[in-house]
Amino acid sequence: QVQLVESGGGSVQAGGSLRLSCAASGFTSSDYCMGWFRQAPGKERERVAVVSSTGTTVYTGSVKGRFTISQDNAKNTLYLQMNSLKPEDTAMYYCAARSDRWCYAGFTFYNYWGQGTQVTVSS
Repeated sequence: QVQLVESGGGSVQAGGSLRLSCAASGFTSSDYCMGWFRQAPGKERERVAVVSSTGTTVYTGSVKGRFTISQDNAKNTLYLQMNSLKPEDTAMYYCAARSDRWCYAGFTFYNYWGQGTQVTVSS
């Protein structure tokens, strides 16, 4: 059974930084796409950053140059380093995964989800 457990959310002022972590367990596929989605109140869940088993990374335009996705395979942990945070980054952030290397944009393509961690950025 695949489990994804996020941590690291919190409240920061604009310009601050946070690092999210996603500990994965039970994931046996050698091919995968894993990443971060976020959902603000009243908005659709959107892809923030993903990484495939081939090492390919994709970022949504609004976070390019500010967020960095990385993974520690030895710890089965995915990270999202978020710098220069803006109030519009405020959302619930979710870790997600699918069992092949195709990193689709739509959240419906991802089979596995964590419970989410809240990120709040104040101006």
